[in-house]
Formats: sequence, C-alpha cells, structure tokens
Amino acid sequence: MAQAAGMGDTRLQDFIAAHRRVFVLTGAGCSTASGIPDYRDEQGAWKRTPPVTYQAFVGDLATRQRYWARSLLGWPRIAAAQPNPAHRALSALEEQGRCELLLTQNVDGLHQAAGSTSVIDLHGRLDGVICLACAATSSRAELQQRLLQDNPDWIGLEAGTAPDGDADLDGKDFSLFQVPACERCDGVLKPDVVFFGENVPRARVERAMAHLGRADAMLVVGSSLMVYSGLRFVHAATRLGVPVAAVSLGRTRADDLLQFRMAAPCGDALAFLLQDTCRPAITPPAVAG
Repeated sequence: MAQAAGMGDTRLQDFIAAHRRVFVLTGAGCSTASGIPDYRDEQGAWKRTPPVTYQAFVGDLATRQRYWARSLLGWPRIAAAQPNPAHRALSALEEQGRCELLLTQNVDGLHQAAGSTSVIDLHGRLDGVICLACAATSSRAELQQRLLQDNPDWIGLEAGTAPDGDADLDGKDFSLFQVPACERCDGVLKPDVVFFGENVPRARVERAMAHLGRADAMLVVGSSLMVYSGLRFVHAATRLGVPVAAVSLGRTRADDLLQFRMAAPCGDALAFLLQDTCRPAITPPAVAG
C-alpha cells in the first residue's frame, strides 16, 4: 500500500523526471482552487446529497425543473472560473513533451483554458447541451439566455455555490420553472455531460485506453477514484505494469495500487513544473513511424 508523501518529499518530481510519457487523470480536486467545489471529503465520503441521476433527470419533469433552476444560478460561476496553478502546471507538463494524454473527469473545460491540448473530457463538458431526441448540440451559454428569458423572476436569487455548475437553492417551488425544449424537435435538453447512472461512451474510453497503452507512467491528480469510470484506468495501468502515483489530499480507492500518494493541494504539489530551475530535463518522446 502506498504511503502518503508530504510537501518536502521529492518523489513526485523524481517520478515525473523518470518517465517520458505520463498519462494524467484529473478529478475535482484539480479545480477547487478555481472556486468549483468538490463532492467528497478526505475519506471519500459524500460532502452533500449526491448529484441527480440520469434516470431521474430523463424520467421526471420535476427533476428537470429543479436541475435547470439551480443551473441557471450556478452556470455563471462555472463560466467565469479561471485556471489555477494546477491546470497551468499540467499544461506545462504537456509543453515539456512529457504528457501522453490528460484525461479529466472534470466538466469545466479549465484544462483547455490553461493551454492543454491533448485532453479527453471523460465525462463531457458542461458548456455544451444535447437533445436526447435528435442529438442536436448547442452551447450552454445560448441556453442560459433562453432560461433567463423564460424565467425572469429567478434572476438575482441568492444561492450557494455547489459542484459542477449546481447551486444550493432550497425551499423554492420549482413547479412553475419553465424548462426550454430543443428548438429543432421539441425534445428534452440535457447538459452534454455523463450523469451518475449513465455510461461513459465506449469510444471515449477506448481512445483513452489506447493512450494509456503508450504511456510509461500514470499520474492521478485531485481524484479520490471513488467512481469506477476513473478507477478503471488505474486497474488497467496496473495490469500493463505501468507505475501509478497520485496527488490527493485524502485517501483514494486505489491506494493499494499506488507507488505513493502525495497528500497536498494539487497546485502546491505540481508547482515545480512551473519553475524553470526545477523542471525535469526533457527528452522528447520518440515519434512512431
């Protein structure tokens, strides 16, 4: 079982320096410094009521009314969020030629905003919307304008910040909230993200696994790995003989599979990647012919 490494420990820097193609998996802890709360505590338990499931969202209008009402108030905070040092450090790792792929469980798009280009959004992106009937896609910013136009009485309500664009809005009657339908076919609109109870698209998983097969190390940043969609990649790395390290303030579901876990905020643990004097020497990965 891996032991937690403290901030004075150089194992993470040594780990990255020793590997040329690092497969990076990130989770909610990577974005907390950008003002986006996470779901779980340091023991991996829920801090709050679990998010809405796919089945409830699809099958119940009242659930969709509650979801979109809260999203109307929560989306502006996601839209305004900016990358933090953890995002910038991982972008620097890619610039150094050492990131085989950045696979993120987050839906906020902050890795791309920080400059990372080799990214797979495992659970989709919150800035997109999809119709469940005709599969037409549109932007969340456009839907926000429709939500505001149809529900002017909800503008300016006070609501607490919650994970993934949600907002804490208790004690409200959601029954009169107007939920826009697809402008093409009048179908149900859903954020273009993977809800709990919904499967990650197989092609997305297969593409990420192909990248993992080319990596010589795996680094988990800010994920408790309590959800199988992320944990499966650690299991795959173990089967391939690829060493895995993690940055996580609390325990992970894969602690017994890790070489070590650095118990520190993500930005602090990765700060050396932003310091020219502390960056690992770069040997560009070989390009397959």
